[in-house]
Amino acid sequence: MRTFVYVDGFNFYHMRLQRQRQHRWLNLKALADNLVKSPHVIERVNYYTARVSSKIDPLAPAKQQVYLSALNTVPEIDIHYGRFLFGEKWAFLIQPPSAKPADYVWNVPPPRTVLVAKVEEKGSDVNLGSHLVRDALLDRFDVALVISNDTDLVEPIRIAIQEAGKKVGIVAPIRARHNQAPIPSPSLKQVSSFAIYIDDHHLKAAQFPSEVTRADGKTVVRPAGWS
Repeated sequence: MRTFVYVDGFNFYHMRLQRQRQHRWLNLKALADNLVKSPHVIERVNYYTARVSSKIDPLAPAKQQVYLSALNTVPEIDIHYGRFLFGEKWAFLIQPPSAKPADYVWNVPPPRTVLVAKVEEKGSDVNLGSHLVRDALLDRFDVALVISNDTDLVEPIRIAIQEAGKKVGIVAPIRARHNQAPIPSPSLKQVSSFAIYIDDHHLKAAQFPSEVTRADGKTVVRPAGWS
């Protein structure tokens, strides 16, 4: 069965890899091969991301570029870019604030609003949903795997299944806790053809080697701290 994989990069990162640095050097094609077996044939892995900002972590863009270079060595992986936005906005505080500084004085009226950093990633979920529907209608796959827990993808998944006649499985990027199976968003699970889960052993088995050779003969090395 021709199988395409659609990876919501930021959703996957924030739900799973942010707290598991040892699994960030991840070969997405190898992961897909570990998740499904014959008769599935992974023909394409679409990875949706955006170039990160250095305003929060000055080293983040360089680390991301190293990872993207490693992904580019895998012929089946296509990288699709959205936009990463960093800005400032005023936001209301819950009163009283639940986490107070040591010198907080309760009899002084606290500020009602504070200026906060606003980090947003734009375009990836729209790109993923659009490509999923397009590929389904053009009969490019028999089965699709969507690695995300974003409920914005419910309608594209429904269209691919009900109107294009394809099977679409949701792959929950949620870590199991206390030996209990992770539960994806109910709306995603309800609309999808099936649901599977990523265990830690799937991630561990799908890591790139410490050094990856690019097409030009140069090597990229796993970033420090990703082990």
